[in-house]
Amino acid sequence: MSKGILTVVSGFSGAGKGTLMKRLMSDYDNYALSVSVTTRNPRPGEEEGKDYFFRTQEEFDRMVEEDAFIEYARYVKHSYGTPKAYVEQQLSAGKDVILEIEIQGALQVKKKRPDALLVFITPPSVEELERRLRGRGTETEEVIAGRMRQAVGESEGMEKYDYILVNDDLDICVKQMHETICSQHFMSCRQKEFISTIQKELKEREETLE
Repeated sequence: MSKGILTVVSGFSGAGKGTLMKRLMSDYDNYALSVSVTTRNPRPGEEEGKDYFFRTQEEFDRMVEEDAFIEYARYVKHSYGTPKAYVEQQLSAGKDVILEIEIQGALQVKKKRPDALLVFITPPSVEELERRLRGRGTETEEVIAGRMRQAVGESEGMEKYDYILVNDDLDICVKQMHETICSQHFMSCRQKEFISTIQKELKEREETLE
């Protein structure tokens, strides 16, 4: 069984990452979505253990000390982290693991795991980004302004990602995401064992031709 692909998905708040991930998980069965730990309060409809593991800052800091995260970062006054054990377990089982995290965490993962695939999700325009943020109806004007300011800094890191996907049409974006991840399985650097087997068999065959 081949090992799964670790994919890190980031994007502006309001880009539709959550919706995209849910569709990817429902349309295909080879994915495992890592559940992050966060110190922020649950939004309406979010469930403990399904959307996030909600913890206090004190509990979060204790997990950092125990080296329980593959990455962690602070974002808009709250901390977020990815549990290490779950990710490694799913990859070993052949699942393609999706980490939906912000840019600081994504670059941490890439530094520790150079084989990780980084994908950045963005709406087609700044106007559409702001429209989606307001359309949530859950954030104050102050929070919206903070997220727009945060997007300025995030945009400066977009070129560090392997792929940029524009989430304009959800159906198209889901398909593009799936095809992008699937293509990684065929990279030569992920098929060293197969390449070695072919080379060995060809050399053995060559000897019989002499």
